[in-house]
Amino acid sequence: MKKKVLSIILSMAMVSAVLAGCGSASDETAPAVEQEEVADSETEEAAPEAEEETPAAEEEAEAPAAANDMLAGETGDIAAPGDGAGQKVVLITIDSMDQHWVNMDKGCKQAAEELGCEYKWIAPDVKDDAKQIECVNNAVADGATAILVSANGPDAISSALQEADEAGVKIVQVDSFANYPCVQQLGTDNRAAGKTAGEQVLAALKDKGIEEGKIGIVSVNAATTSTVDRDEGFRSAFEGTAFEILETQYADGDAAKSKDAAANFISQGCVALFGANEGSCVGVGNAVAEDGNNIVAAGMDKSDAVIQLIKDGALICTMAQNPDVMGYEGMYAAITAINGGSVAPDYIDTGVSILTKESVE
Repeated sequence: MKKKVLSIILSMAMVSAVLAGCGSASDETAPAVEQEEVADSETEEAAPEAEEETPAAEEEAEAPAAANDMLAGETGDIAAPGDGAGQKVVLITIDSMDQHWVNMDKGCKQAAEELGCEYKWIAPDVKDDAKQIECVNNAVADGATAILVSANGPDAISSALQEADEAGVKIVQVDSFANYPCVQQLGTDNRAAGKTAGEQVLAALKDKGIEEGKIGIVSVNAATTSTVDRDEGFRSAFEGTAFEILETQYADGDAAKSKDAAANFISQGCVALFGANEGSCVGVGNAVAEDGNNIVAAGMDKSDAVIQLIKDGALICTMAQNPDVMGYEGMYAAITAINGGSVAPDYIDTGVSILTKESVE
């Protein structure tokens, strides 16, 4: 199975140890830099089925290349085109607000077309544990033979996943992980990505002659594993410096709420900001822009809005993940497992790229 090679490559590392057979990636890894439908019958992009549909804007991004090449580090079996006939795979994301999920859906769709399986994307309209649990239960009731899931929190969804597992549904975890065993995890080494963002901010501050001051972080919530790891990684970049990292402000990944949180940090005299996901990043960038681009700010994830904020100078960079690869490879892992094949390793780091003004213009 093939992973798109992105333009700016820093390093690649693989993580094979996971908690409880399928937990979070190791802290030691550096990042790689760089709906119900028969899958082959529809090419147009659509938002997931949700309590209330709120589709993200689409990004013109190339999907992963065709099947049958393995990602670096993969050692298991590979499903062949057509092996998914008669199977139904459902992608369940944290919400349907971010372009990140649209790109993950693109990867899933391409793999579903190659594998010949039925595929659907469903998601809560907002980040909510109860609504995501309902999505899992609905997928099982609807006859899913496998689910790809990005967990809103590490524990809330575990009981629902156990019930799905006991019903014979294969579980693949993508992007944000729950504390429950699964076929495979595919995602970003978020601590390493957060640390890289922090290093970029630190370098930019030093270039401006700033050696101390307050720094603010805007994130989603205190439970989502991926953003918590990014927060920790970002903070680690400032260890041993004179900078003070303030208490993280949570805004549910909502751009408007994140802008308010960022503006509050700016009013406290912060010299730098970090947005830990797409919505947080957009909110931070908008607040910095309104302040005249006087604050050094970086973010996580890529969207049209984030790219524009980088071009406009409100953000110095963003850490762009590869959600299309997570979805594409996750589909192949699911069908391989359904057919009794060996899926290995337990965790695959799908990499992250640093996007700066120079690289997006």
